[in-house]
Amino acid sequence: MIELYESQRAMRNMRRAAMQRGVVAVLDVGTSKIACLVLRFDGSARLNEAEGIGRMAGQAGFRVIGAATTRSRGVRFGEIDAMAETERAIRTAVQAAQKMANIRVDHVIACFSGAEPRSYGLAGQVELAGHTVSEQDVSRVLSACDVPDYGEGREVLHAQPVNFTLDHRSGLIDPRGQMGQVLSTDMHMLTVDAVAIQNLAHCVKRCDLELAGVASSAYVSGIAALVEDEQELGAACIDLGGGTSGVSIFIKKHMIYADSVRMGGEHVTNDISMGLQVPAATAERIKTFYGGVVATGMDDREMIEIGGETGDFEHDRRKVSRAELIGIMRPRVEEILEEVRARLDAAGFDHLPSQQIVLTGGGSQIPGLDGLASKILGQQVRLGRPLRVHGLPQAATGAGFASAVGMCLFAANPQDEWWDFEIPSDRYPARSLRRAVKWFRDNW
Repeated sequence: MIELYESQRAMRNMRRAAMQRGVVAVLDVGTSKIACLVLRFDGSARLNEAEGIGRMAGQAGFRVIGAATTRSRGVRFGEIDAMAETERAIRTAVQAAQKMANIRVDHVIACFSGAEPRSYGLAGQVELAGHTVSEQDVSRVLSACDVPDYGEGREVLHAQPVNFTLDHRSGLIDPRGQMGQVLSTDMHMLTVDAVAIQNLAHCVKRCDLELAGVASSAYVSGIAALVEDEQELGAACIDLGGGTSGVSIFIKKHMIYADSVRMGGEHVTNDISMGLQVPAATAERIKTFYGGVVATGMDDREMIEIGGETGDFEHDRRKVSRAELIGIMRPRVEEILEEVRARLDAAGFDHLPSQQIVLTGGGSQIPGLDGLASKILGQQVRLGRPLRVHGLPQAATGAGFASAVGMCLFAANPQDEWWDFEIPSDRYPARSLRRAVKWFRDNW
């Protein structure tokens, strides 16, 4: 526990130093692609409202000066599977982004999906010595949180205070300087498989880079794809990636739950590959150009040339109707959405005041997906594109870049985490065996 706290603090200090030097890279290590964006932080990057850029993106004081993506290799279900291949892919993306930015980068902040995330809601309470809440009181109430025994081989990825209550006033974002007798807090803690973080850190080190922070893809996608009202009133972000689909729930501008489903767009591609007996690359092309999940009468007549290079003329000249293709794709997409629905139900999403669901990630671009998702997940579903970020190339503004853009916002405006406060070493949160209750059902 203490070791983890120290390593997160070390990364936070490194991130701060890198940002003071003015340049940091963000890395989205995905199953289908690895994206790298180089950010420059300086006063001149501040933008005015007239450019039509939202407060969150525009006023962060950074701009993207380099961007590159490469096909991901060696990553399965959002976790590193083959170290050397992933290392090559990361090097390729980082070098291309550095070349575009014309600057060398030493520090990266990375995000990843998968690694079996588990969410906990924790609560802590302290009596105030004085009558005004000080920084020390905030540290004390965070260290009073009852941390569950989250098991061997797990590490805390995020631990964020999401609500403070002073006496009977709940919903405070920052209680410092306010008067009261009793301070309590609700904290959201996300743990992941420790090996996934260790492998990522090791891989980044092998690329001669320093890891200056890690984040959950589900979390940063939500930051990028949910508009401010949705983050405030409550919404779920579904990040449909290649190997995993991330689920995150936000309310009062904080993430209160995250999970992931070990299925994504690559599973749809594999189904097409097996169903039509074509290589994966051909299946990916067919999915991208002709895919869909809702068949109409027209689709029986629209024929798709499969193409191929097997040398068998008959085999290579085959055609299938678009309706057949949709018949292969739809069951898998439905299965992914049903799994997502189960995760939202387990989180108690239907107890929240707003039921807005936003779909993002590369997999969200399948035509007709929003209609199918509203049948399975609930009525209020929209497709989300990431916020506009200054300097981002047009090619990197699509839904597939939600987590990369979210990483930029996370780097520029990090939310308070538990290790951002000076907690004396003898006051590290106690570990108890009490599993966290779904506290937001009662508190929101």
